[in-house]
Amino acid sequence: MRILVCGGTGLVGSSILAMLVKKGYTDLRATYMSRSPRNFRNVTWHKVDLRNQAETEELFANIKPDHVYLAAAKVGGMLANTTYKAEFIYDNLAIALNVINSARKFQAERLISIGSATVYPEFAPQPIKEEYLLTGLLDPTKEPYAVAKISAAKLVRYYNEQYKTNYMSVMPTNLYGPNDNFNLETSHVLPALIRKFHLASLLEKNDIEGIKKDFRATPIGFGLDAQVDYESEESLLNALAKIGITKTNGQVIVTVWGTGEAYREFLYSEDLADACVYLMEKVDAEEIRRLSPDYFVNVGTGVDIKLKDLVEMVKQVTGFSGTVVYDAAKPEGTPRRLLDVSKINALGWKAKTDLEAGIKIVYEAYKHRLREKIAKRI
Repeated sequence: MRILVCGGTGLVGSSILAMLVKKGYTDLRATYMSRSPRNFRNVTWHKVDLRNQAETEELFANIKPDHVYLAAAKVGGMLANTTYKAEFIYDNLAIALNVINSARKFQAERLISIGSATVYPEFAPQPIKEEYLLTGLLDPTKEPYAVAKISAAKLVRYYNEQYKTNYMSVMPTNLYGPNDNFNLETSHVLPALIRKFHLASLLEKNDIEGIKKDFRATPIGFGLDAQVDYESEESLLNALAKIGITKTNGQVIVTVWGTGEAYREFLYSEDLADACVYLMEKVDAEEIRRLSPDYFVNVGTGVDIKLKDLVEMVKQVTGFSGTVVYDAAKPEGTPRRLLDVSKINALGWKAKTDLEAGIKIVYEAYKHRLREKIAKRI
């Protein structure tokens, strides 16, 4: 069996590849565009711009995959979504159109498209059921991305209905994992918090060299990478201040967007990978349709957390002991987004990873990756 993972270098795609390798699959293909691919056993990499129809169709014509995981996407947190609106809708629409149509054209037997919980109305009843799709207005801070992901789900549905394909979608809650994006301009909330509190803990120790190494190893975003003068401590402190980390009278303060009163649910990326592989191996699209007419199910833990409590958890894991200030003038999105996961649970799958345990794994992975990058520079 030949399996194609579209977007194999991203958080979701790399987790799916790791899961497939672990389960013993041997003919694995994966796409990448800008991010360097990891050295997975039994994986052949293809550099493809999935936004380009001709490139995508050529890929499918050449390799003719049996199973396809559509994990490629332009993703990011609230700031990235509100800054790059046109790219978020165009890129994600183009990827979905090209991959799903190519899968059908070159007779892929099965496909799973990875969506997002942002597809649901901003003020949907909680917990959110699959049938709440398109029952209200979307969160305006995520609307371009959400519209693209809704379109992808509808593509899956209508291809199934017209062409009798065996395709399905999943709608995961907020994701985090070891291969996450820690660029503070484009990252999601959890990796952004981990990195900010890591930097804040370094500042508490007056570890300027540690801050330099972090900045050099991982892009900061906001155009700051080109502005930092590594020979000037003042320049480093100014860069920290612009991302919400300051030191006054020996006290380090971290500023967090919003009030901290919103609730969010978080899913470890390896749990999502496990769910996707489980569905691909054991569940047909028609079984999904009987639960949801749009051929998708939610994937989450079924447990959420107040963002203030999440901040305290990240503080504890990273060892930061300073002060947190909430900037209520900044947006924090929908007040609550908790998924109803009863349908995927009924299909025999449940999430396994505890949130605090997952954050500890991710923080250790971030520090390990930082050490590796520093060693390569030396």
